[in-house]
Formats: sequence, structure tokens, C-alpha cells
Amino acid sequence: MIHLFINALAATAGGGVTYIRNLIPQLSRRSGVQVTVLVNDSLRSDLQPAANISYLNDEFSGGVTRFWKEQFRLPALIRNSGADVLLSAGNFALRNSPIPQILLSRNSLYTSADFYRDVLARRHYTIWLDTKLKSYLARQSVMWADCTVAPSHTFAAELKAWTGREVIPIHHGFDRDIFFSEATRLPEDAERALQSSADALRLLFVSHYNYYRNFETLLRALPHIRQQLAPWPIKLFLTCEFRSRDNPGSYRAEAAAALLQGMGIRDNVIELGNIPYAALHRLYRSCDVYVTPAYTETFAHPLVEAMACGVPVVASDLPVHREICGEAALYFDRFSEEALAQRVLDLAHSQRLRERLSACGSRRSAEFSWQRHTDSLLHLANSLLSAAKIMAA
Repeated sequence: MIHLFINALAATAGGGVTYIRNLIPQLSRRSGVQVTVLVNDSLRSDLQPAANISYLNDEFSGGVTRFWKEQFRLPALIRNSGADVLLSAGNFALRNSPIPQILLSRNSLYTSADFYRDVLARRHYTIWLDTKLKSYLARQSVMWADCTVAPSHTFAAELKAWTGREVIPIHHGFDRDIFFSEATRLPEDAERALQSSADALRLLFVSHYNYYRNFETLLRALPHIRQQLAPWPIKLFLTCEFRSRDNPGSYRAEAAAALLQGMGIRDNVIELGNIPYAALHRLYRSCDVYVTPAYTETFAHPLVEAMACGVPVVASDLPVHREICGEAALYFDRFSEEALAQRVLDLAHSQRLRERLSACGSRRSAEFSWQRHTDSLLHLANSLLSAAKIMAA
């Protein structure tokens, strides 16, 4: 029997939420495993009860404030739970953990020169300073943890170069049964938008608005695509809205919103807003091409989801994107709207290419498994626990 304590307070959006939503069901099916999960109220409602899973609810405020509160309040919670191994799932470790600790590090902003240049160019100095401070704490966290896990070989190598410490790569997974099982329908507005664009080339990008997903390069590519495709219409579907208040974090979406008007592409872009996770597979399967222009990533769950749905992928040419997609995607220079447009046009004009990428993506997505991820994580946790018992003897 092993008892895990999972600090999931930082799972509030994007990949962090996806990770916890998929990890907990896997752990709930494991015999000989007891789990205590510290989770925020908004995510707790998405997690199903299980005999071996206990939930602690808390709402520490975000960012650096939460980090310091965790340092003082978490040790007592861990001791009271009787847990054997701590899994810190939000990039920051507990400095003096009372039990062996695994750190899950999955934020590439701390090591991304592109991101720091971007926020300075936007004169968003608050984010620059906040990220610098968090990057110091994230680097220290790798030193404090007994071991650090990264979701890809690419990011593991980045972290090792950054900290000088060994980092273990364990790919995040994909669970077809969970992703495709729900009968949830798309919101009515989304259904209507998809139906009204049935004759268009439909591009999809799944992300809330932030700077590092590089929305602006994608938007600037649309006039190039539209001109070359005419009279075939084009629609870009987004799972966000270009209003700062409607997106997590403090990213300013107004510049992206201004591009829609300034470039005359307002009618080509459909801002769906947040789509329930259980209905996402319906959205993917309603679109023709999945596009991501992100300039930094650590794994990118939507790439695996798109491939599993048989949607051809066009991705910025990052090592991590090539690691995840392999030959199932076309790649472009991350800041070149012309290159992005050309890759989309290549797919639009070749049914054979679309079919090849679709088949390749379906096969590639099968290589990612939350079961294998959980097996690897539990093996690591048991190794740490055994080593701790030997040290204590």
C-alpha cells in the first residue's frame, strides 16, 4: 500500500486541469493505492468520488502568494493525512517536505527567451516581473524536490540545462474512453456556427488567450490563406474570446481583437469561448485542420486530442511539437505567418496529404497512455518510498 498526497491547487486552467482530470480516474482504479488530493473548489466539482480517493478543498490565492501559504500550511496537512509520498503538481515544490516529494514541472515560460522578449515588446512589465520571480522559485523547486518529472523529453532536457539536475521525462497520456465517452453536446451557439460554415475550410485552435500561444501570427496568416483559397471560404474556430476578462491570467487580449478589425478578418474568426471538455471531441471532428502557432510548449494536450480525432495538424516547428506529433503534422517557422499560411494551403489543396496525416495522427495518438503514465509515476513513488525506508532504518 502506498498513500499519495497530491497538491493540485495550481490546476486552474489548460493543461493543469486536463492532467488532474485524467490522473485521478487512473489512480481510483488502482489497488494498493490511497490518494489524498488538495484541490480548488472549481476543479473539485469535476472529479468523481472513489473509495481510495480523499479530497481536501482549499482556495489559496494565486501565484506567489499561494506559494508562500503552501510552504507554511502544507506540511501539517500532509502529516495529518498520513501520506507516504508528495506529488507537487503545479511547478513549485515544498521546501521542507515531511515526506519524499515528486515535482511535476510543466511551465516552459520560465525558460523561454521568446516569452520574455514578447512581454517586454508588449510593455507588460508586470507579467515580466511576475514570471522572473516565479522562475526563480521554480528553479529552486527542482533543487528542493527528491525528483522532478517533465511531460516530454524536450522539456526534461531544458530543465536539466537550466538547473543542472537530472529530470525524468514521462509523457502525459491520452485516454480514448474518457475523451470520447461523454454524450455532452456542443453549446447551441457552437453548433450553429459550425453548421453555417459547412462549405468553408474550418481551422481550429484550442486554447484560452495568452501570449505564448502566439495567436497574432495565426491571425496574420488568415488574409494570405483567404486570398489563395478564394472563392472557397475559410473559418477559424477558437475556444476563447478576445476579451481580457474572459481569459485566465492577466494577458491583454485587446491587441488581438484589434487585429480582427484592422486586417478585415472579423467574419473569418469564430470566438466560441470555453467548450466543455466532454464535448471537445465533437468540435475537433467538425473541423478540417488543427493549427497551433505556439512559440513555447512542454507537451500540448490538444495536439494528441486532434490526432486522435483524425484531424490533420499544422504546428509551429518546436522540438516538443515534433516529439509529440512526429510525421503526423506539417511544421512552420513559429513567427512566420507566410509559412503557416502555406502549410494550411498545402493541406487544403491535397486530399491525399490530409488523409496521410489523419491516418498517421490516429496511430501516433495511440502511443500516449494515461495508464502508462500512471504506472511510471507510481513506480517512481514506490522507489522513493523504498529509499526513504532504507535511509530511516
